[in-house]
Amino acid sequence: MDYPSQVKNTLLAALDEMSAQTDTFVKDPGRDFTRKRKLGFMDTMLFFLTSRSGTTKHELYRHFEYDMNTPSVSAFCQQRAKLEIEAFRHLARVINSEYPLEKYLDTYQLIAVDGSDFNIARNPSCKRSYYPPNNKSTRGYNLVCVVPLYDILNRRYLDMEFMGGRVRNEHRALCDLVDRHEGQAPAIFLADRGCASYNVFAHMIENDVYFLIRAKDITVKRLLGERLLGDEALDETVTRILTRSHAKKYRDLAKKDLYRIITKRVPLDYLEGGLDDEYELTVRVARFKLGENTWENVITNLPEYAFGARELKELYSLRWEIELSFRDLKHTIGATEFRSGKLEYVEQELWARLILYNLCSIITTHVVVIKYTGLKYVYKINFSLAIKICHDFFRLKAGRPPPDVVALIGANLLPVRAGRKYNRQKRFRFPSSFAYRFS
Repeated sequence: MDYPSQVKNTLLAALDEMSAQTDTFVKDPGRDFTRKRKLGFMDTMLFFLTSRSGTTKHELYRHFEYDMNTPSVSAFCQQRAKLEIEAFRHLARVINSEYPLEKYLDTYQLIAVDGSDFNIARNPSCKRSYYPPNNKSTRGYNLVCVVPLYDILNRRYLDMEFMGGRVRNEHRALCDLVDRHEGQAPAIFLADRGCASYNVFAHMIENDVYFLIRAKDITVKRLLGERLLGDEALDETVTRILTRSHAKKYRDLAKKDLYRIITKRVPLDYLEGGLDDEYELTVRVARFKLGENTWENVITNLPEYAFGARELKELYSLRWEIELSFRDLKHTIGATEFRSGKLEYVEQELWARLILYNLCSIITTHVVVIKYTGLKYVYKINFSLAIKICHDFFRLKAGRPPPDVVALIGANLLPVRAGRKYNRQKRFRFPSSFAYRFS
């Protein structure tokens, strides 16, 4: 059996095992998915994973190979309403656990964290996601935010927090993800400056994981004590005692310069709330030069003896891989095309796309690219096309002869052009209509 078929069998075996214990993954245990239907638990999950961005009815016809007894759209909606999100989260965990992860320096698991927005169907009654008319839209729009954990070296999503755009809280999402994370190797979390907060640092430290988080100048100044940041490198370890009380009688006067007041509006889960309650935090602050007039700040708990300023700079640059993964997730796999405007259902579809991305990545990273000498460029796999090939492969029904997936992926390469830079384009895009799609 070839490797892609092994991966597909892993997926089918995981779904088959889940089908035998559906009570864990449904809203009404003992009733949901107990009757024999054409859209049972396994077929419903497979439909989420293998469907494209066409209309729901069209995709149902494709899934059931244009059978006259294809379930209706209403039947599909009734079946999806029975599923808990834990079904998708569990499936993602099982698949990731079946395949070993490459480690950074043979020791660390590199995990990037970032938020990404998705426009969904307009629904003014959804207060968690609806934005009233503004300069982007004269009718208003709905937006959801996703904060995933992404394994950089293995190109896989590990977990995800989902929220409506109006109630987004990326700090809280990151804290919950870190608390839930169970890794087999020491983890290094890489995050952009929007995630720099005392509460995030504390959760990382209390969960015994490493972090490397980009920080604004104002954040570093407050941490160091309003010290001016000039055009010079910086690398020092600082200890701060966090408290919510201004009363000096509760403080250790020998450490008076280490105290930082945290207001009640600023969350810090490890402060119990008493006037004499304190939390001691030790982090490392580094500042290094990026360009001719550009300086970058990072806050970390990585040891200085193993990660100098140069290593921190190289390590943080790897965080960009999660941005590239969002591009493939949205525009290649089609995670921007939803079948519903209901937040619960949107979350189901996003989880399905993350799992499909992981399956395609597991197959693609197994393909060996032959490196020839004397060529102008080093070549890599065309990941966008590889995803399409793998997607069609997973759609094949049993008994159909599969294509040579590995050969097809290996035949489509792209040159690696290092050092290219583009300005990020931020454009508002309306979601696609439910009725007018074709793919």
